[in-house]
Amino acid sequence: MIVTAGEYPGNRKPKPITFPDPRSAAVKCEGYDVLRVRVLIELKLAAGLWTPNNLRDLADVQDLILALELARDLGEQLDTSVRHEYYRIWDVAQTPDHFGQGVKPRSPQSA
Repeated sequence: MIVTAGEYPGNRKPKPITFPDPRSAAVKCEGYDVLRVRVLIELKLAAGLWTPNNLRDLADVQDLILALELARDLGEQLDTSVRHEYYRIWDVAQTPDHFGQGVKPRSPQSA
């Protein structure tokens, strides 16, 4: 799928978050231009929140939180339309599931 700057994530209907111009939203990583983590998370949250069958996007945010050990206060940098969902997913990601799997709760210093 090809997406252009200014399009809306998820269901493509108007919402506070749009796909950014890659020249201003990308950083170099191992020789590749990649979206900044903050931008990627905003897009994933917007797609997941406004498109009911896009639960994978919300799960991707949880995976990013765990894999990159993202701090809860990253939410302060996110658009207000997705901030609460980031906090909710972050809080869930810090709690092991009922099978005893998942992450150990993070210490306050690393949060």
